Amino acid sequence: MTVTADTLRRELADTLAHSGKLTDSAWRAAIENTPRELFLGPSFYRGAGTQWEPVHRDQLGMEEWLRLVYSDTTWVTQVDGIDAAETPGPASGNPTSSSTLPSLVARMLELAAIRDGDKVLEIGTGTGYSTAILCHRLGDQRVFSVEYDPGLAALAAKRIHAAGFTPTLVTGDGLLGHKDSADYDAIVATCSVRSIPRSWPYQVREGGSITTALGGWMMASGLIRLTVDADGTASGRFTGDTIGYMLARPHERPPRGPLFQHPGTTRPTRGNPDIVKSWIGHFLAQLGAPSAELMTTEHSVILVDVATGSQAWTEPAGGGWTVHQHGPLRLWDQVEDALTAWKEAGKPDQSAFGMTVTDNAQTVWLGEPSGPSWQLPA
Repeated sequence: MTVTADTLRRELADTLAHSGKLTDSAWRAAIENTPRELFLGPSFYRGAGTQWEPVHRDQLGMEEWLRLVYSDTTWVTQVDGIDAAETPGPASGNPTSSSTLPSLVARMLELAAIRDGDKVLEIGTGTGYSTAILCHRLGDQRVFSVEYDPGLAALAAKRIHAAGFTPTLVTGDGLLGHKDSADYDAIVATCSVRSIPRSWPYQVREGGSITTALGGWMMASGLIRLTVDADGTASGRFTGDTIGYMLARPHERPPRGPLFQHPGTTRPTRGNPDIVKSWIGHFLAQLGAPSAELMTTEHSVILVDVATGSQAWTEPAGGGWTVHQHGPLRLWDQVEDALTAWKEAGKPDQSAFGMTVTDNAQTVWLGEPSGPSWQLPA
């Protein structure tokens, strides 16, 4: 029996619905009727980390290709700016564009609480798949999408139009939003940001929402929906979802040269440094030292701040651990302070954290706005 894309789309929607990841019938209809294969093109990458293997449709055959397309998987479509269709063999590098797994697309749209008739600004058109889903639900005139990469923007536009949709597509810096068509009922970002761009709250109506992943240079992440007030402030709580998006390109990490571990000052750590390898520990480490990068080995945690040259690294010692710190910032002290505040609060999960955005500061807090807090690099 020949498997068709229509059948696989319905099966995907069934799977997402049965898992509880797709509860809104309007979004289900959009997923059942949006041809994801159109937005993945003839090729994509599979792999992990920095090692990638191109998957080409003409080498797999249509049925196997479609089964991969309609799996609930994120498929990387670009590595270091190179499209998978242009890659004959294995590639090394960092992903720079992807087609997000459909369950996360659905999760973001449902979390944003978008309703019929809403006007939505999408930050990061990417392949155009989620843009088309928005158009199916809201209509072309209610959907606006901004893509930073001109090549991706042109390809996405071609695919979106081929799917029969004509939303407003903008090539530019999504961190600036798109003020020409404001105010929006919702902004949904398909990239992560180190802090909320100040343009976003001012382009959302009072009571509207901003749904995004908060990320950083340690590549930790937290999903949050913020509600915008009349004065342009915004606040909300993290969901606790273990999800991640690529950082918006203007928020990417700066280049880092070779790592030289300086002894610096040495002291015992207050606990097992491996805690930062957990989802919540990773998130707390990034809050504590937001300008640092994180690397881990089997026996060590390494923090490096490119701007100041500060670094910290841990090692086992006599049944415990020691930390070496060098430079003007005591990076491990900052991380341990964040971990200590979390432990004293009872070690809650990420949903216990919230965020407040004002003109003067962006603050992540634990429990309540008056609780332990950390300033973001706004």
